[in-house]
Amino acid sequence: MFTGIVEELGEVTAVENLGDASRFRLRGPVVTQGAKHGDSIAVNGVCLTVVEHEGDEFTADVMAETLKRSSLGALTVGSRVNLERPMVADGRFGGHIVQGHVDGTGTIVERTPSENWEIVRISLPAGLARYVVEKGSITVDGVSLTVVEAGADDFTVSLIPTTLALTTLGHKQPGDPVNLEVDVIAKYVERLLGTREATR
Repeated sequence: MFTGIVEELGEVTAVENLGDASRFRLRGPVVTQGAKHGDSIAVNGVCLTVVEHEGDEFTADVMAETLKRSSLGALTVGSRVNLERPMVADGRFGGHIVQGHVDGTGTIVERTPSENWEIVRISLPAGLARYVVEKGSITVDGVSLTVVEAGADDFTVSLIPTTLALTTLGHKQPGDPVNLEVDVIAKYVERLLGTREATR
């Protein structure tokens, strides 16, 4: 489990096409400390498994389902990525519950700069809007954010200078895709309520 608090901006150093999958090599001096085969690392909000680890780089395989559901397929050599290791049991819960299971992709619609922060509007794919509520939590490219406004097909978030400087969200432009993971609690509540209604 992750919390959506990005540890560092990493970089894609190699991409290998495996036909129905891709293998990425990524550089991340912080997240590779103590890393070993089988460990999990979130890359732009997608939970990936370390295949190999050497120095400050690691490789991870990305299956067709992940490439289809996320924006990882658009990554190229030199792309910057948000990296986070799983939360340790005695760690601080700085963000919210993030599984690293992307629900879909949105698109940066517009950016509105302010003196000390920036408002970013992001489109929502069909079917996800019902899980997004004003002042609720959402994960964008692996970053835990608070929803400012929730619309029928988009939402806005407010980015502080730290988020702009230390994550990919400081560089994304209108038209760029982002990975979205809605609050898992909302999905469980919906499923449980639906089950209860069906048994009445």
